[in-house]
Amino acid sequence: MTDTPLEAAHDAAPGKAPDATPGAALLTPADIPLGQPLEWPLVDHDGTLLLERGATLVGEIERDFLFRHFAPQCGGRETPDEALAHTRPQEPETTPGVRDLHLTIGASMGLRPQQGASGAPMHPCKLIGFAPNESIFVTLPYAKGRPIEITPGENVEIVAIASQAVYRFVCTIHAIYQAPFGYLVVSKPANIRLLRERKSIRVNARFPVRFGIGDEGYQGVALARGISALGLSLTAPWALGQIGERLRIAFSLRSGDIDTAIETSAVIRNVQQEDGAPGQATLGLELDSLTSAEQMAMKVYVFDRQDDVIYWSISPR
Repeated sequence: MTDTPLEAAHDAAPGKAPDATPGAALLTPADIPLGQPLEWPLVDHDGTLLLERGATLVGEIERDFLFRHFAPQCGGRETPDEALAHTRPQEPETTPGVRDLHLTIGASMGLRPQQGASGAPMHPCKLIGFAPNESIFVTLPYAKGRPIEITPGENVEIVAIASQAVYRFVCTIHAIYQAPFGYLVVSKPANIRLLRERKSIRVNARFPVRFGIGDEGYQGVALARGISALGLSLTAPWALGQIGERLRIAFSLRSGDIDTAIETSAVIRNVQQEDGAPGQATLGLELDSLTSAEQMAMKVYVFDRQDDVIYWSISPR
């Protein structure tokens, strides 16, 4: 994957805000009053919203953090609702397909006839291929040394263990082959159901995250350092709360030509003070409820950056 010039600038100088967009006027710390509501929105070098109009920076620690990690500029006159309306994609929900399951060749599966399936054992098999029409190829399941009794046209239930989750779905058997080895061709999965999240991949990230403590508004901005499909790792100017407490957060994810604005609450799962940076802290957040469009945006963002993995874990952070 080729970095954009701005992403390359971020990577070349970690912790340092990149140069502003050519022609844009940078602000100085003196331009942002403390203890007073902002008269205009504050944006980063690429136009990403940092603080809404009316937000207040309380002290110098927050202001210094802002200029250390971002390149603050005066934004337009749009209200937060207008900005969100321009960035949130208005796309209908779609039924997940094979590619959305992140199945890999060799993935373990269990298969059983759908008729009379309740309580019947799952017979082990393996995924061995995909067809352009999203039909799939699996090894022929055996029971007690013999192929199980199934026929073309019959519906079967399959449980598949993907890299990130375990799914159950229904397929119709198209064909059964015995050579060069026993395998099945089954239809595109239908009635896909997530049984459980198996593990979460976390990748490096760098984008602003607005945070709010209390019932209304966003009081400050933090820097996302890592992201999974279920949570965020943030660097903040100070410890924003204790483990188990909730924050309101807002950020925007770009994948391809689509920007998705996300607003939700998050549970603080861990807090660590950073060495050499007085007051600065790293927080692990688990996101609360997301819409289907927001969930997809999180997964796509992580998937696009799988070559920048931090680690795989069984936790949501």
